[in-house]
Amino acid sequence: MTNGYFAYVPKGKRAEGQTLQSKNSLIGQYTEKWCKDFFKPIAESLDLFAINNVVCPELGLTTESEADLAFCKTNDTHQKAENIKLLIEIKMSIVNNYKYEKGKVIYIGDYNTHKGKPSLLRSDSMLKAIGKSINIRVSGLESTKIPIIILGNTPITKYYVKKVDFLKKAGVIQGFISIYPNPTDDFIVNTKDNGFQTFSNYQVLSNFIKEIVNSDMNFFSSMLPKIKLGQIISIAAKEKDDMAKAEKFLSLIGK
Repeated sequence: MTNGYFAYVPKGKRAEGQTLQSKNSLIGQYTEKWCKDFFKPIAESLDLFAINNVVCPELGLTTESEADLAFCKTNDTHQKAENIKLLIEIKMSIVNNYKYEKGKVIYIGDYNTHKGKPSLLRSDSMLKAIGKSINIRVSGLESTKIPIIILGNTPITKYYVKKVDFLKKAGVIQGFISIYPNPTDDFIVNTKDNGFQTFSNYQVLSNFIKEIVNSDMNFFSSMLPKIKLGQIISIAAKEKDDMAKAEKFLSLIGK
């Protein structure tokens, strides 16, 4: 015997027909459009365009693996890397559970009450986001200047606390963020080094995004013998000011 039609199957129950569970292409399309509208005022305040499904072969973003959302200088889906100022990978889904009964949608409970794992609570979602970000980072020189954010509407699990902080410190990803401030009673709000953050105020979120876009950041990663690294530091140190030293260092370590 089944118990009705749900977004997710509640724990201890069976449901009729198909449930949304965790993945659904229509939900993906809706959340990406919703996020575009949500972030549009922030992009406009930076004189940029918020664009879904951005393609940029220079960054490994193809028609099969587009950027969910990007802040760009021009209002086109096909972009040059130099015109992209922020990349946002969207990992959002229906978080809480609802039942459809007698023509009405009824709230059943938060994500702790059903079997499916939504958004950033899913290990496969986290790993896919991390993998795609690394693929962008290693695609070429232009990718080293573009910040990347992973956007969700749930907290993360305790198993990813150290990993998200490490990825932020390493510069691979500039942050995992959630814009659902109260998904349940007890959850990870922020990690120690803010590799993951939950935002409850739009202005605070706006300031966070603006700071990331306006920061003249550069990602660099290399494995060099200490003697080679010492030589690079010595050469860079001869430049006239801190900016010139940084530029010299980045140019040498990238060779």
